Amino acid sequence: MINRPIYVDRIMVYANTPFVKILTGIRRCGKSTILKMLIDKMKGQGIHNEQILHYSFDSLEYEDIKTAKALFAHLKQHLFLEGKTYLFLDEIQEVKSWEKVVNSLMTDYDVDIYVTGSNSRMMSSEISTYLTGRYIAFRIFPLSFSEYMIFRKEYAEVLDPRSELANYLRLGGFPAVHLQKYTPDEVYTIVKDIYNSTIFTDIVRRNQIRKVDQLERIVKFAFDNVGRTFSAASISKYLKSENRAIDNETVYNYLSKLESAYILHRCSRYDIQGKEILKTQEKFYLADPALRYSVLGYSPDSVAAMLENIIYLELLRRGYEVYVGKLDSAEIDFIAVKQENKLYIQAAQEIGSPETEKREYGRLLDIRDNYPKYVLRTDAFAGGNYEGIKTMHIADFLLSNEY
Repeated sequence: MINRPIYVDRIMVYANTPFVKILTGIRRCGKSTILKMLIDKMKGQGIHNEQILHYSFDSLEYEDIKTAKALFAHLKQHLFLEGKTYLFLDEIQEVKSWEKVVNSLMTDYDVDIYVTGSNSRMMSSEISTYLTGRYIAFRIFPLSFSEYMIFRKEYAEVLDPRSELANYLRLGGFPAVHLQKYTPDEVYTIVKDIYNSTIFTDIVRRNQIRKVDQLERIVKFAFDNVGRTFSAASISKYLKSENRAIDNETVYNYLSKLESAYILHRCSRYDIQGKEILKTQEKFYLADPALRYSVLGYSPDSVAAMLENIIYLELLRRGYEVYVGKLDSAEIDFIAVKQENKLYIQAAQEIGSPETEKREYGRLLDIRDNYPKYVLRTDAFAGGNYEGIKTMHIADFLLSNEY
């Protein structure tokens, strides 16, 4: 295991506190491994083996534990009676009404509980009902660029960050593809399997979807339009043009299910002047750029959108709420907000003309406040300042500690 301290350290702050620690994220992003890292950390702090119970509910070993009653009976029988029991419950969404069990254990026994799940229904109203004020959620993402650099050092010679950015963009950040050296085709075979298992297990089977071809067409449309504003109506219109009639509500329902499985992230628009979140023409970003390439194949004309995608994910990792900015008729790629902090960001693969430079920088200059503003690029001139706007290479921004 290659350590991921960004998550382990953040979660360990809440060890031995009266909160359930809930780790969520797309399949194979590393949640199970992070649980094992937490277990190792606790053993290093003197917790004994008999105090630790670790279950993976997507394993056949626990096929018989699928109800709250069965889970409660099993755990109660195995609790450590001479002190605190540390419970690590992996892919807990496989157990119906699991939150009732966790609530009962938290109330009646000396336990410290950590759970993972690959579906956002983990954060449903049921949790709010049974665990209000008693849980802390941690979103786990595929590898960040800085984590990718650490993983890659284990099996390959690492180039300078600006050169490595191209590899990261093409190969993505699923930990499984960075445990040894794979070709891009081998990477996409692994990622396509992650995609298929997510689609058919977390979406099709769980929601009893019959028209799988409709769902896959919507997936491909969304993947092909990363970084562009679109609506359910625009997808419906596109499918009708291909003689595939589907109503707006069904499209929206499918998009919501893709969000629930963490394949897609919805990015709402924010009116900078009106200071309100807009409900139309959102953008969608992927959980990992390799998902696009594994499903649609690699194409150079997708690079700009995927660069935008990895910037978006990095901002989420760092705890920002992220929006697409609207200023009159102009668009700001990202507004990132975290408590009292705010960033404005324009992303450009390269700026090849004075007209492009004026457009990218001019939009930020039109925002009349003193929050930091960035133009992020991948060309050789990505550095310095332009009338107070900081210019950075995207690789440098992803590795920076300044925001």
